Amino acid sequence: MELATILMAVLASVAAVFFLDFLLRTVNRWVYEYPLGKKRHSLPPGDLGWPFIGNMWAFLRAFKSKNPDTFLASFLSRFGKTGIYKAMMFGMPCVIVTTSEGMRRVLTDDEKFKPGWPASTVALMGEKSFISIPYEEHKRLRRLTSASINGYDALSMYIPFIEEAVKRDLESWTKMGDIEFLTVLRKLTFKIIMHIFLSTESDTVREALEREYTSLNEGVRAMAIDLPGFAYHESLKARKRLADTLQGVIDARRKLRRDGKYSGAKDMMDNLMDVEDENKTKLEDQQIVDVLIMYLNAGHESSGHTTMWAAFYLEKYPEVFQKAKEEHVAILKNRPAGQKGLTLKEVRKMEYTSKVIDETLRIVTFSQFVFREAITDVNIHGYVVPKGWKALTWFRNVHYDPKLYPNPKEFNPSRWDNFVPKAGEFLPFGAGSRLCPGNDLAKLEISVFLHYFLLNYELERINKKCPIRFLPHTRPMDNCLARVRRSPTAVTI
Repeated sequence: MELATILMAVLASVAAVFFLDFLLRTVNRWVYEYPLGKKRHSLPPGDLGWPFIGNMWAFLRAFKSKNPDTFLASFLSRFGKTGIYKAMMFGMPCVIVTTSEGMRRVLTDDEKFKPGWPASTVALMGEKSFISIPYEEHKRLRRLTSASINGYDALSMYIPFIEEAVKRDLESWTKMGDIEFLTVLRKLTFKIIMHIFLSTESDTVREALEREYTSLNEGVRAMAIDLPGFAYHESLKARKRLADTLQGVIDARRKLRRDGKYSGAKDMMDNLMDVEDENKTKLEDQQIVDVLIMYLNAGHESSGHTTMWAAFYLEKYPEVFQKAKEEHVAILKNRPAGQKGLTLKEVRKMEYTSKVIDETLRIVTFSQFVFREAITDVNIHGYVVPKGWKALTWFRNVHYDPKLYPNPKEFNPSRWDNFVPKAGEFLPFGAGSRLCPGNDLAKLEISVFLHYFLLNYELERINKKCPIRFLPHTRPMDNCLARVRRSPTAVTI
């Protein structure tokens, strides 16, 4: 009798859990699907999860495991390979787009989609940054700022400083023993981007900005809980301190220029303060601050991580290292007599190195997805993306598509020989009008670093079996603990 009672209690408990789960999942359908009327029958298959939480627990659980692809795999196993799924992410109803065709549509159709980043991300990056402003304002801001960061003359001007910083730091690392390779690389790329932005500022200012940006970035992929003790709360405070510091630089710079006492070389801060459109309208201070914070990510965070992974794979695959090194030795042999240092023309001739970088960008996928918002109802793959819903372009799924990239988890730069991906098939910097504005600068930084690294140094990882973490960005748990050594076959430059 007691056994029967216990069994009945267990069954009742299981039934209650299933009923509660069903009830909670129904809430999101009532709130977000039923108001759509008949259109709800044309929604993609999927699962909006529980109220407020949505699918975030499953997302965080997968991306904190050894295999982040289990998150999307659960949708494929339950709903089939439809290429698009409804979900509830970061507190918003959305569709997850997983095909190259769908992503191309979402990223390039500016008449149907606009930026759709969560309010929490906009609060960190800035309301006047590229990620949130309307299409026409975005086009204007990009036109005004692109030459300062990605123009031929600008990139050529940046090379000497990048070279000197890279050579100095590489040599210093050989004397430091065990180092967190990612940490020192992030410091290097931050130093470079700070020189480009604020060439005359002190090391104290640059170090303060680096600390605040590091804290800010920790909250970009965190749940938006603005309470003490949570990453997002700390990131908001860091964002304010970062903005205040940059505003102080603007104010001081403007006063020095007004008084005729500014003697520093012209940097990006000066360019942003001076640039004006056809109506002689200049950028507001908030625009300058938000643009600088956004470019920090494009020119610092992504380039630092990608450089670390490129060196990681070069160390792991000696045959790739040797082939890449031969390319850089050839650059030196073909250099005109008397030329000192790299030129942008030489950088753009690094064909195999470019394939190493592209393969690194593909396999690591620094940005997992971007957000867009449907301006009107949109049909993708036969399903409706309702007006106001978000569309998440799941880059990782395309970059690991075995039909596009055979053996996708294998690091193989030679896969890029005679292969030019179509639009939507390779998206490390996004696509369309909102392509990452710092992409050329990031690739320049990586290329210059690899030039000197390949010619003169070797990387020895300490914990070759160190597990990987995937949030906020893919990296070894030990930040790639390693030693940098002078190569026995170093080439005199």
